[in-house]
Amino acid sequence: MRRAAPFLALTILVGLSIAARADEKLPPDQQAKVEAMLKQEGFTQWKEIEFDDGVIEVDDAIDANGKTFDLKLDPKTLAIVKRKAE
Repeated sequence: MRRAAPFLALTILVGLSIAARADEKLPPDQQAKVEAMLKQEGFTQWKEIEFDDGVIEVDDAIDANGKTFDLKLDPKTLAIVKRKAE
């Protein structure tokens, strides 16, 4: 049973490190590119931009008509791959 304790501790630490990295802030240069693309697409403001689950997520992006969306962007092309109205 004593052998299980170190393995369990390691498993918990790995799980915590993965969870802690789930929502990552973008590097400043990538953040600027995403913001420029959002403005080009007609969005006037947004709450948060982060990298999560292999995509860039934009929370509460407001378009020129005042409608709010959650967006998912391809991290390589910055194309909007999902747009969900709020």
